[in-house]
Amino acid sequence: MRTSRKDYLAHIEELQKRSGDTVARHIAERRALTPNQQHAAEDDATFGQRAADAVARFGGSWTFIMLFALVLVCWVVLNSFLLTRVGAKPFDPYPYILLNLFLSMLASIQAPVILMSQNRQGEIDRLNAQNDYEINLKAELEIMALHEKMDAFKMHQITEMQHEQLRLLHTLCHSHKAGI
Repeated sequence: MRTSRKDYLAHIEELQKRSGDTVARHIAERRALTPNQQHAAEDDATFGQRAADAVARFGGSWTFIMLFALVLVCWVVLNSFLLTRVGAKPFDPYPYILLNLFLSMLASIQAPVILMSQNRQGEIDRLNAQNDYEINLKAELEIMALHEKMDAFKMHQITEMQHEQLRLLHTLCHSHKAGI
């Protein structure tokens, strides 16, 4: 446990050092530090990842819920009322064991696919958080540099004002001595 904690802390320190180096390089080159992680992740996605995203996007939508509810209602109505009225034998009578089998198979396939999509989205979120950290670090460093420039500018102004005051005082002293 102790080595894994040390490894984790070393990994975090390495990430922060790398981020600091990246920020320093961007400041020195006067470049922006705002890549769009979502587009980069979409460009690098495999077919399976894109399919998982599409399944998760559709499976988590109101369209899916409404279509699924419609299919369930149609299944029950077909097997409970329509086929019995016509005199045909229902292919899945109550308690709808075949429907339960299909629902179980759908859930067993849909759940891991949605988890894969969530893992991928989690990775994108981690990249965005890292990017936010680097941008905030760069902004903080830029603000500190601006404060230093402002302090230097104020110090220069104060020094010039003191020199002007000394010159005026010196002139006043000479004129006062000349008047005595």
